[in-house]
Amino acid sequence: MYRSCQLLLLGVALSLASVSAAQTISAALQVAPPAQDNAASAALARLLAPAQAANSITLTLADAITRARANNPAFQAALVHLGIARENRLQAQAALLPSVDYNNGFIYTEGNGTLTGRFVANNGVHEYISEGAVTQNFGLAQFAEYRRSAAEQALARAKAEIAARGLTVAVVQAYYGLQAANTKATNTRAAADEAQRFLQITRELEQGGEVAHSDVIKAQIQAETQQRAVEDAALAAEQARLNLAVLVFPNFFQDFTVADALDQSPALLPMADVQQMAEKNNPELAAAFAAVNVAARDVQLAEAAHIPMLSLNYWYGLDANQFARYAPQGFPNLGYSAAATLNIPVWHWGAIESKIRQAELQEKQAKVELSAAQRTAIADLTSFYAEAKTARGQLDSLRSSMDLAAESLRLTNLRYKAGEASALEVVDAQNTLTTARIGYSDGLLRYHVALANLQTLTGSF
Repeated sequence: MYRSCQLLLLGVALSLASVSAAQTISAALQVAPPAQDNAASAALARLLAPAQAANSITLTLADAITRARANNPAFQAALVHLGIARENRLQAQAALLPSVDYNNGFIYTEGNGTLTGRFVANNGVHEYISEGAVTQNFGLAQFAEYRRSAAEQALARAKAEIAARGLTVAVVQAYYGLQAANTKATNTRAAADEAQRFLQITRELEQGGEVAHSDVIKAQIQAETQQRAVEDAALAAEQARLNLAVLVFPNFFQDFTVADALDQSPALLPMADVQQMAEKNNPELAAAFAAVNVAARDVQLAEAAHIPMLSLNYWYGLDANQFARYAPQGFPNLGYSAAATLNIPVWHWGAIESKIRQAELQEKQAKVELSAAQRTAIADLTSFYAEAKTARGQLDSLRSSMDLAAESLRLTNLRYKAGEASALEVVDAQNTLTTARIGYSDGLLRYHVALANLQTLTGSF
């Protein structure tokens, strides 16, 4: 009784100390942070705040991919580059068309007692300029720049598709990886329950004098081992959940469940169909071809510097000593003028030839990379298809092994109760069943990831 009172008083004292410490920490946290840290602290608080108001959502694989594309910085950067390339193409297209501007100006010159100024270049003491100008340039450089910008847009589009398909692989791996981790946790808990049941059986048989104490010890070790495995599997499942949440949700603590089952694996198409799809939808090859096209346009753009360029200008408006429609003499101040300029490049100390050589070197490198991309595409297609085919072919074997292991454990338990099997055989049968179950879930995950890798070359099927 005295010992109980001591423990009660000690608990009360610790509680009071905890409350006091919490109040002290709360008061310390109420001190205003530096002004420059307010924005960062608020952003971190919003990120770490649990989504209390948000309800749990059921997440399909398609929804997960869509959400990941909206939140992934690498994919968004690829979209930004595509948008920039699209605007560059529009700007290059606009450079092929006439431009219209309206210019306004006033020049004041010190007079010399007459209406004319002291400077020869000026038309008078006061000169007013208000006129519209239309400009059109004709040259090979403008057309080459437009074709180059179109090729760059195709390259950016291919790179955006590469980023999208790479992100899809990451989401598939995280999505089904979470389901595989949950399945492993479930199987491990089942194995732990089986180990506990076996431990109880050995204890009961020991009390009846039917088995030795060594069987109880072996069963106890197995139960403790399985309990540690349950804790590790639960940790792995939580880590898998966090990995998917980072990819998919802007709110880190969004509650969700996954909908698509791990064992719902689509069929694998024949190799001939996959090859046809890869020929049409391979973004790696599309990017390599686009890079060669960009390099070829760079060569044309550099060579265009040798070609003369014609510029046409047309002005209409006011350029007179009075800001008025008519001059004091009665003649109109409004009028037009036109000019044509032909710029012929003659001598630039080898700079143009140097730019051409640079562009040709880049084109040569792009062709080498295209050849490598073609070889790599063939090798990847063969490798990814073989991986998917092997993973798909092993699923039936893994499922059969799991069923056989479950039957083996059932029979071994019966033999043990009848005194025909040892505790070591039971433990071995338990471990075999756990390994078979985990192997089957790993096989399903392997097949889904192999399909996703294959679809980076072919598109969805």
